[in-house]
Amino acid sequence: MTDLLPPLASLGRLRRDAPKTVAGFRRWRAIIDTDGAVPARMKRLFVACAATMKGYRELATRELAEARAAGLIEAEAGAAIAILASVRGEGASLRFHDLFREIYPEAVDPDWPDDDMVVEDGAAQANFLQYFGTMPPSLGKLFEVKPLGAEAYYLMREGTLSGTALGPVHAELLLVTVLVADYSSWASVHMKGARTAGASEEAVAEAVICAVPTAGLSAWVIGATAMDA
Repeated sequence: MTDLLPPLASLGRLRRDAPKTVAGFRRWRAIIDTDGAVPARMKRLFVACAATMKGYRELATRELAEARAAGLIEAEAGAAIAILASVRGEGASLRFHDLFREIYPEAVDPDWPDDDMVVEDGAAQANFLQYFGTMPPSLGKLFEVKPLGAEAYYLMREGTLSGTALGPVHAELLLVTVLVADYSSWASVHMKGARTAGASEEAVAEAVICAVPTAGLSAWVIGATAMDA
């Protein structure tokens, strides 16, 4: 494994020139690095995923290594591969998979059958209505112009939120971190999903804070706005 990126607060120049910045950043890190409404190992994973999505490999490596040291098991880390595929596409997923293999070198890719799945008539519509309450116009359009794409959306959404080692609460909160780090208003949808799954407001806030190392103070502003949406 490569040498880990040093923490921001270790930079002597920054401690000399911007001591208040260092002191503030230490407070954000204290929230991320200690167990709270969300376990520290999960919050480190959230930061690693956001960093992967932003292209900060050194930061992502450090965070995932620290997540493992804090007790993140292989199955929990591996679940992020599917989640990133849904929320930020194939490139982000494969980039995280490469990082996962570095931090969990003992993990073996299983020789698993490549079977397709059958989607029963009406299953996708029922799923969207149950989750969103009403049919989002974007998904209604997909049913209208390309029904196979609606099936694809349904399957990947379910693969992200149901049955992973993270469980629905932490899967939703991971999505919150990644979306807030990208300044996406869609984060509010997954905040609602996290609350429905049982997350507290403190847990949602901690997921937003996990975006600060990769997206700065604006991450909190964007995230807090989405929390009240």
